[in-house]
Amino acid sequence: MNDEADGERRIGTREAAELLGVKPATVYAYVSRGQLASRRDAVGRGSTFDAREVEELARRSRREAAGRSPAGELSVRTSLTLIEPDRYYFRGVDAVELASRHRYEEVAEFLWTGTLVPGARFTAPSEPLAAARRVVAALPEHGGPIDMLRVATAAAAVADPLRFDLAPEAVLGSARCLIPTLVGALPTIGTGHRGSGPVAWRLWRRLTAREPDEVSLDTLDLALALLVDHDLAASTLAVRVAASARAHPYAAVSAGLGALEGPLHGVAGRLAHRMLTEALERGGAAPVVADHLRAGRRVPGLGHRLYRGEDPRATALFARLESMPHAAPALAAAREVVATTASRQPGLHANVDLALAVLTVSCGMPAEAGETVFAVARTAGWIAHALEEYRERPLRMRPSGHYEGPRPPRPVP
Repeated sequence: MNDEADGERRIGTREAAELLGVKPATVYAYVSRGQLASRRDAVGRGSTFDAREVEELARRSRREAAGRSPAGELSVRTSLTLIEPDRYYFRGVDAVELASRHRYEEVAEFLWTGTLVPGARFTAPSEPLAAARRVVAALPEHGGPIDMLRVATAAAAVADPLRFDLAPEAVLGSARCLIPTLVGALPTIGTGHRGSGPVAWRLWRRLTAREPDEVSLDTLDLALALLVDHDLAASTLAVRVAASARAHPYAAVSAGLGALEGPLHGVAGRLAHRMLTEALERGGAAPVVADHLRAGRRVPGLGHRLYRGEDPRATALFARLESMPHAAPALAAAREVVATTASRQPGLHANVDLALAVLTVSCGMPAEAGETVFAVARTAGWIAHALEEYRERPLRMRPSGHYEGPRPPRPVP
């Protein structure tokens, strides 16, 4: 069935199914998902499709099928972060060098747009910030930092009537407001630095009561910049799934925060912090490592499946921590953890969780501070991935289930 009266070649359902390599019923599933547009034919006997649109969908489907690894893992096209065995890059630029030379906000802008914005600063609007503070204050006392960030994100979303605008500039505007809103919604612990200025300065007051010095603030800022993105971690994949369904950026960030609550993703920094604290209290790391191994637990802060040696983020943070005199005890404890474990497991090296634990322990921060730093930092990366996903076809992150239940038909119970 061809209809070229309006200048476009239109084909019927059967020909569309052949081009796509699917059954006719699947063609209509594409229509219901918004992946294809259909039109009733002139006599109302069936649907017709724009041949060029069908061919483009077939090409995309073939590319995405080729994007699956031999092991069957999902592979997603991205231009943001490349990870190699000993280093990683943001948009082709060495991420450690970039983070070492530029503040967190500048690195975030570069990840979002590919353009460096010297002196970039994020400002929280008064209404979303007030709403976020109210909901955080209403949480039970035992609420953790991720709980606070999740409800603050929801409150900021409700206060933003333009949140459903997914145009790139609108999403970027939301991101530049959301990150300082999340920081500003957290309860203040100390007097610290003034409330304005870079994100790291404002975050410091939410993490410790200690008076900050420039070296410590710069180290916190470096940690934020290093943690901006790290390819498709579980939380980032959750963000892309939400963005694939065209959830607004606040909802996408909420999806990332939800995945971060998992004990296999966001809790490693807290465990490493407690391990270092115990090592300092007991006068050495060896008995603490022994207790972990005796209990059949992994030693936290060690190993990363993507790097063959030490995590480059840890290397950069350790180097900066060397310039903090009050970090020396925790740094020595971390090195003892690595050395003690390496005597039996030589393939294990320090990862960023261990380096972040040195920072939090030495600056008098609570055990959950590492999670806060990670979540605030990674919000920028989540926004970058949402922006990428908004440019892809909707609902492409919808895999098909492999049904293994009883075969129908079965009687109704």
